[in-house]
Amino acid sequence: MPSPLLATAMAGFSWIAGGHQAGVLTVPPLYGHIPGGQGLFTSWEVLCFDSCGQLIIFYEDRNFQGHHYECSSECPDLTSNFRRCNSIRVDSGNWILYEHPNYRGYQYYLGKGEYPDFQQWMGFNDSIRSCRISPQHHGSFGVKMYEREDFRGQMMEFTEDCPNVYDRFRYRDINSCHVLDGYWMFYEEPNYRGRQYYLRPGEYRRYTDWGASSPKIGSFRRLHHY
Repeated sequence: MPSPLLATAMAGFSWIAGGHQAGVLTVPPLYGHIPGGQGLFTSWEVLCFDSCGQLIIFYEDRNFQGHHYECSSECPDLTSNFRRCNSIRVDSGNWILYEHPNYRGYQYYLGKGEYPDFQQWMGFNDSIRSCRISPQHHGSFGVKMYEREDFRGQMMEFTEDCPNVYDRFRYRDINSCHVLDGYWMFYEEPNYRGRQYYLRPGEYRRYTDWGASSPKIGSFRRLHHY
């Protein structure tokens, strides 16, 4: 059966038997929507549930010291749980962390592992105020990137990681994109550095739709779930 943390999400919805160990549950979107109502976020989202849970531990001080808080589900506001975050231990799952409540501000992707200080997750400060779990994806990956807004101008399609967008695209600015399959992280600088942006399947007609303040994208990669 699915994790007890998701039991309430099952009420009133259909359970569909599938090849996955715990089946497939069809539920309304749990992670928000794409501005303008585009893409998959206006319909139902299919989530696969594993027998293992997700767990992340936030520590107020570096090197896993000081007050800590354990979290096993998405949370739109962590403010009451700790004052600052200077180290993190990801026990399981793939997490997207946000500088401000309600999934705003700087974004950070963390996979399983230990992060003794905020520089280890390329943090800009010690503020983490909301978090969500990146859903599992075991299929193919695909994203189309466009030179101009509203899917205009030169287009290139990618199915693999790209450490330097300019080398492949010959443009430093990506103004719109269509994520066909899988979950992706965009980075402002080459070699997966700088400000990060988490993208799910759907259409992004302008760079502000993925939370960016400029169209500059230096690299991007797929989010694998192990």
